[in-house]
Amino acid sequence: MICEIGQPEVSIIIVSYNTEETIGGCLRSILAEDDCRKEIFVVDNGSSDGSVSYLQKAFSTVFLLANEKNRGYAAANNQVLHRCRGKYILFLNPDTKLSRGVLRAIVSYMESNPHVGIAGTKLINLDGTPQWSMSELYLGQKYARGELSGLPGSIASVIGASMVARADLVKRIGGFDEDFFLYGEDQDLCLRVRKCGFEIGYIDEAVITHLGGQSERDTTRLGVWDKKMRAEHIFYRKHYYPDTVKRINREKVLKACWRIIMLTLSFPFVKDKSKTKYKLKKYFLVYQHAKNSLKANDGLGTSRV
Repeated sequence: MICEIGQPEVSIIIVSYNTEETIGGCLRSILAEDDCRKEIFVVDNGSSDGSVSYLQKAFSTVFLLANEKNRGYAAANNQVLHRCRGKYILFLNPDTKLSRGVLRAIVSYMESNPHVGIAGTKLINLDGTPQWSMSELYLGQKYARGELSGLPGSIASVIGASMVARADLVKRIGGFDEDFFLYGEDQDLCLRVRKCGFEIGYIDEAVITHLGGQSERDTTRLGVWDKKMRAEHIFYRKHYYPDTVKRINREKVLKACWRIIMLTLSFPFVKDKSKTKYKLKKYFLVYQHAKNSLKANDGLGTSRV
């Protein structure tokens, strides 16, 4: 795919949910990048904090799609995927800020590395310290016994807060899997891209500040953990053989039971009982999800469908 004159080099998609306080800074940092042809899409997932009216007034040049309800991260990105005209698509969180030259660094990297289908950028905290932004293993892969062997490259996935993809490739494979509401969809997309023969890359020169967790501020820690557990089990069922999924869940049940027993026995002696109560609730959730997955997995045999 060759960029035509006037065609955007990069299409940027931002999914927003109650992020009025941060999305303005994100958009201003993008608009300040004047050395790269770009187009910006914001998909608002039913925000109730005034985000839509703010964006309409302050950023009239940005394409805004306002959903009446929260459709989830994966589905919201897919809503505008067909509108993207850029050679590359940058999936970006609204609680990020681009350092100068990020878009040019992204384009240069992708042009120089045609074997890379998706690449992550360097994410830092407000104080400049680095954030975790890539992984060499997928969720539960240590139990898979070679099911994912032979994939190109050494990077398994990059975090969806900031990742760039080849537009033609990500469109061809259908974008994000909408079975994932929030969490897990970035690992799934990266794995599907690798199965198409492309590597996952990392752009150290593209530095982006990331606050993190802004759209989940009204969700309890336990609620966030529950969402992550749900996403994990979707990933397992999609990418591993049923016997591997059973092995993962049996291990999770045993570990959760052990942790619950030990925490319960130590409870009378700990000073911070609220912290111990939270851990107990967390492991009860792990146990519950694993048990439910085992029940759903019964009778599926040993071969992946």
